[in-house]
This record gives sequence, structure tokens and C-alpha cells, in this order.
Amino acid sequence: MVAKKLSILFLFVLCFNCTPPEVKKPIKETQATKPANVILLIGDGMGLTQLSSSFYFGTTKPNFSRFKSIGLSNVIAANSKITDSASGATAFASGIKTYNGAIGVDMDKIQVETIVEVLSKEGYATGLISTSSITHATPASFYAHVENRNQEEAIAAQMSTSTIDFFAGGGLKFFQKRKDGTNLLTALTSNGFIVNTTELSSSLEVDKKYGFLLADEGMPKMIEGRGPFLSEATQLALNYFELQEKPFFLMIESSQIDWGGHDNKADYLIKEVLDFDDVIGKVLDFAEERGNTLVIVTADHETGGFSLSPEVIGKNPKGEDIHDYNRIHPTFSTSGHSATLIPVLAFGPQSELFIGFYENNDIYYKMRAALGK
Repeated sequence: MVAKKLSILFLFVLCFNCTPPEVKKPIKETQATKPANVILLIGDGMGLTQLSSSFYFGTTKPNFSRFKSIGLSNVIAANSKITDSASGATAFASGIKTYNGAIGVDMDKIQVETIVEVLSKEGYATGLISTSSITHATPASFYAHVENRNQEEAIAAQMSTSTIDFFAGGGLKFFQKRKDGTNLLTALTSNGFIVNTTELSSSLEVDKKYGFLLADEGMPKMIEGRGPFLSEATQLALNYFELQEKPFFLMIESSQIDWGGHDNKADYLIKEVLDFDDVIGKVLDFAEERGNTLVIVTADHETGGFSLSPEVIGKNPKGEDIHDYNRIHPTFSTSGHSATLIPVLAFGPQSELFIGFYENNDIYYKMRAALGK
């Protein structure tokens, strides 16, 4: 009887071990061992609380939740415990810590090559999109080299001779209404750009470069009717790069999360975060389908000391606040930047490089390492 039971047990184990293993579908995130393309999305002024607001004020599950590789970066500047956008973006673009206000230069005001300039030499197509002026600190740090971020006319002049293939944003006055009277739209045309100052055109040619300057300075706010500019410009850029049939680097900035923080206006800030999240969804859909694109989402710094506080609904007999923990009342602690660590989210080939704690300028080297450069 015992022998019979053992025989049955042996047959059961044998059959179990002979069962073919479950076949799992390939994970699209890791289809390629290294990325062909890099898309860097920067939410200017977006700390963890700004990101968190999308979970409470949106109508759908945020695209932020689609990331699995998550890190934190320290955004301290070389000369200050709290960075500004210029030194913060220069850290991403050139891999150095520098002083606040610096665009593409080091502490000695010596030019440092940007990732756009490096990759352009290696045959990559490159693009920049921003809801600010294209000459503003963050986008400027990827193609310009000036001692002070306020030199926007000088920055515009450098765009007209840059290696950028596609850009979209505001800043028309720095090209067309300059103190020196020069019309840099002519210079852009001479550099191979088709320039549009009225709308995003969907008619693209493979052997042309494109520049869209759709506002004198920054683009309108979302709460004032900007609409899906950032999403549409992103889709246009992706269409353009698909035509090129070569690897690309694209930086997309949601600039006005920062401006809402400076103004201490929660509705302004939150609408910009939700718009940014929509763009992230579009980019992730592209990356999932292709399987060869590294997507990184981060910020240059946090602005406003933003907090998702419980609403105060009264006082108790001791004079202490009574809170309603089902009602969120956004608050601010400053009109400036803060020193908080900044979230870094990554998706796609080599995204695991972005897990952990590191300095903001390490993001530059992580992008280079991901590309095998």
C-alpha cells in the first residue's frame, strides 16, 4: 500500500515537472538592450508634491504611475544650496555643477559642450519644446553658452546657428523685435529652418529643419486657454523624427509649473502638471510601441514649497485647527525655489540606471551611459 502511494506521488511529481513553463510576453520596455532615442521631459519647478497633485486633482489615473524605475536627485548648485533653472538645466545638458544663472558655462564661465552638440556630431536628430520662450533658461541650456540667463537676445542668436533640428515654443520677440534691429528669422532660414510664427504645421519634410515661435515670450497659461500645445508639439516632433529615420534626442519642458509655484497659485500649477502628465502619456505610448526609446521625467528644482495640506474647517475648544482629511487645500511656504530632492522617473532600455540617489549632473552621464557613449 505504501509502495503504491509512493508510485502515485512519483508520477504526480514527474508530470508536474514535465509541464511546459508559462510563456510570458516580451516586456516592451526591454525590447532593446540600449536605446536608440532619448526623450527627456522636464517639469520646471516640479517637486514630489507637484507630481502628487496629479493623483488627487486629475480625472484619470496619472501617467506618472506607469514608471517602475524611480530615483531622487540632489539639485544643489555649485555656488548655492538652492539651484535655479539655468544651473539646474546646465547640469542635465552638460554634466557639470555651475553657478546660478549660468547657461552652458562652468564656474570659470568657460563653455561646456552640451549633449545636443555631442549627439548632433554623432548623427542624432535633436529637438527642444517648451511652454516658455525657447530662449528661457531650461531650453537655452541645451544649445547656448552665455554667462547670464537674462541674455536672451544673445541666446536667440545662438539658436540661429545651432545644430537643433526642431524647436517649438515662445520667444519670437528675441528673434524679431531686438534692440539691435536684427531680424534673426532670416538667419534661421539661412540655417535651413522653416519658421512658423502662427501655428504648428503638420506638413513636414525630411530634409528641412523646423522652428515654431508662437508667442512673443512665454506661451499662454493652461488656465487662460493655451490648449494642447505641448502635446501637439510633442506629437509633431515625434512624427518629424520618424521621418528622419535616425536616432534622436528630444527635450520637452513644461515651464509653467514653476511659474504657478512662484505666483503661489495652486490652480495655475495643477493645470500645468495635468497638462504635463498628458504629454508624458503620449511619450510613453510612443516608447512602448517602439521599444527602443529611453524616457526620463524629472525637474530642475521645486518651486513654492508646495504642500497638499488638509483643509482647516474650524477650531476646537483649545483653539487648535480642526482638519478635514478628505479635503485637500494646497498651500505654499515660499515664492521662491526650495532645496528638496527631486523625483526622477525612467522608462525603456537602460531605465534601471536612474534608480537610486544621485546628483542632478549625474543624469547627463546616465544618459550617455545608456546610449553606450
